[in-house]
Amino acid sequence: MEETQARQRVDELRKTLEYHSHQYYVLDNPEIEDYEYDRMLHELLDLEERFPQFYDENSPTVRVGGKAQNTFDSVAHTVRLGSLQDVFDTEELLAFDKRVRDRVEAPVYVVEPKIDGLSVALQYRDGLLVRGATRGDGVTGEDVSQNLRTIHSIPLKLPRPVPFLEVRGEVYMPRQNFERVVRDQELGGEQPFKNPRNAAAGSLRQKNARITAGRGLDIFVFNIQALEGEEDVTGHAQSLDYLRELGFKVIPDYKTYTDIGDAVARVEEIGESRGALPYDIDGAVIKVDSFAQRAVMGSTSKFPRWAVAYKYPPEEKETTLLDIQVKVGRTGALTPTAVFQPITLAGTTVTRAVLHNQDIIDQKGVAVGDTIIVRKAGDIIPEVVGVKEHQPGAAVYKLPRECPSCGAQAVRSEGEAVLRCPNLECPAQLLRNLIHFASRDAMDIEGLGPAILEGLVDKGLVKSPADLYRLDHGEVADLDRMADKSATNLLAAVEKSKERELGNLIFALGIRGIGQRAAQLLAQHFGTMDALLESDAESIAAIEGFGSIMAESAVAYLCTQGNRHLIESLRRAGVNMTCHTMPQRTTLSGKTFVLTGTLPTLSRGEAKRRIEDAGGKASGSVSKKTDYVVAGEEAGSKLTKAQSLGIPVITEEELLKLLEA
Repeated sequence: MEETQARQRVDELRKTLEYHSHQYYVLDNPEIEDYEYDRMLHELLDLEERFPQFYDENSPTVRVGGKAQNTFDSVAHTVRLGSLQDVFDTEELLAFDKRVRDRVEAPVYVVEPKIDGLSVALQYRDGLLVRGATRGDGVTGEDVSQNLRTIHSIPLKLPRPVPFLEVRGEVYMPRQNFERVVRDQELGGEQPFKNPRNAAAGSLRQKNARITAGRGLDIFVFNIQALEGEEDVTGHAQSLDYLRELGFKVIPDYKTYTDIGDAVARVEEIGESRGALPYDIDGAVIKVDSFAQRAVMGSTSKFPRWAVAYKYPPEEKETTLLDIQVKVGRTGALTPTAVFQPITLAGTTVTRAVLHNQDIIDQKGVAVGDTIIVRKAGDIIPEVVGVKEHQPGAAVYKLPRECPSCGAQAVRSEGEAVLRCPNLECPAQLLRNLIHFASRDAMDIEGLGPAILEGLVDKGLVKSPADLYRLDHGEVADLDRMADKSATNLLAAVEKSKERELGNLIFALGIRGIGQRAAQLLAQHFGTMDALLESDAESIAAIEGFGSIMAESAVAYLCTQGNRHLIESLRRAGVNMTCHTMPQRTTLSGKTFVLTGTLPTLSRGEAKRRIEDAGGKASGSVSKKTDYVVAGEEAGSKLTKAQSLGIPVITEEELLKLLEA
């Protein structure tokens, strides 16, 4: 294809893909099948690769994610991204109305749901998206443009060249996508996100935009921050209509009212329907519609006087506990789950809630047959709050001493709250072990996800990680949702994984208590797998960052005959057994951090990974050896202990500055 023809085809594909993306992601009105859309997208990707001179940062192909970036630059917001004053009952809403009417006449209110996500600002010049940033402290945020471009409902190009526009929106993770991400995390043995808001924040701030692209984030735009060169917009409802015309996915179901009673009724109506929504909300917002009246009312040092956010309380209900079922996780942990009479919480039917471990069951005194109180933490994850009434004669439930999957005698290690199945060949652990082995931070076998692994296990083709390296093309191609080309790609990814570093392999083995950072330290300290196999607990415990429990866990794994057999099978398959990267002193080398409370944007796992990537150590307890405690909302006893010991307490923002230093 000649360059002129290629240019024409690229323009045609981009225009067509932009149209269908808007129909699907914004208007929820798809006009073509996913297959046809994907076919055009792949054609465009191929043309852009063959003709790099046609690269455009606003091409639909950026939706699949770009290269990894090391840090996010700090940026100043054009207009401050403030927060709203929270109210919690009708009386406070009526008081708000009185304050408004004391300053302006005949106000019109706009009532809209308050999306529970991560606030961002999008900036456009001449109709093109030029920057996207997190809220940060309202004055300064982080440039996450590359990751925001992966969100399909964010227009990369407006239908007309508006000279300058900055809008504010809320990035969120739909509940369906949240459940998928959590399911994959649990199968992979990862700490799952606590709620969709944390999931959205953690996903948006990924260093690799491809990970963000795969998380299924979305956005609702709810405010114009700045506008130049267009007709005057005089009110909030009008501004939302204007933004919709420009192709934005605006906050849904906003309505206007002249009477505060009607506005309050709408707030209650939104609260009653929130469980049926496909996304999380944590309240409703009442705003004065007129921008002129807003200017008259002004703001306090903290909040605007022309709006408030009504927060809904968590809903709790009583039900009867019918049973406690136990499942086995990747590390052999036996996790009890409460099964109870169906109840409706936040608009959805709930029948199960995780009880975590025996200590929690004992603490709450839970027995089958009890009347229990259940709520949804963050309106998404069911939890048993406590027991309302004991069933007469019922005994507090005790976890079985045998693994429910294989019958092996369960064990509880000193200092741990969980019971574990020690049988490495336990069927319940196989799939989760394989998912962990193939995961990005382990052997990074691209395309080998839970569904493919489940198919391999079900067909009896894979009974240990070493079997992955003995698969042939025909076996893989015969799996559901696979074909000749995808089988070829998957086997190439398996072959490529043989070159992974020793630290990745050690982490992939799933040694209990040995995370990604600890695996890397073992690889760098011993240099080869043979040297590690010959080590003892004393030599491992001597490594900085290790303790006796971690050392004993590593030795117990490495001394087990079945595990040595697996390692030798991997060696025969050609998997690398040597460390090629030596340790370097980095930003936080030798520093120990403790995380407590909920951080504004980082999930606990992401914060830990970033600390360890910078050479630091993330500990679970505060001691005199702790260098910093990173405190978020609802920080508890760890914060108190740090203050009593005189240990520096820092915010997430201060942690990020240390990481960027």
